[in-house]
Amino acid sequence: MVLALTACGIVVALVVVGLFVFGLRRRLIQRSGGTFDCSLRWDVPEKPDTNGKGWSYGVARYNGDRIEWYRVFSYAYRPRRTLERSAIEVAGRRLPEGEEELALLSDAVILTCLHRGIRLELAMSDDALTGFLAWLEAAPPGQRVNVA
Repeated sequence: MVLALTACGIVVALVVVGLFVFGLRRRLIQRSGGTFDCSLRWDVPEKPDTNGKGWSYGVARYNGDRIEWYRVFSYAYRPRRTLERSAIEVAGRRLPEGEEELALLSDAVILTCLHRGIRLELAMSDDALTGFLAWLEAAPPGQRVNVA
């Protein structure tokens, strides 16, 4: 009986520590400011796929002329993807359709982009989209910015 209670206590402690580390990681990422919730779908086909597959929920952070994207459900402190402002081309925007509405946050707008020839989609709130487009257009003089 004592062994079973000890094992259960250890499992509960590990779960609590794991959740604490998730929260601490997110707090450290957001500490420098300029973050927003952003789902990402990488290397998508030309025709939008609305089955909801391939989306990863994450947090994006502005860092100079780059956007650093972190997966929410990860312990890694380094960004999973880094998008450079000069390499981002906005191809269009749309609202979630079909099963995408279930895979994304309720107020999400999908922005289709090209980054170094790779087609990707970013899903974010309307407010975050306004900030993202303003950040893209605020590139230093002489940098190429393509916003559709």
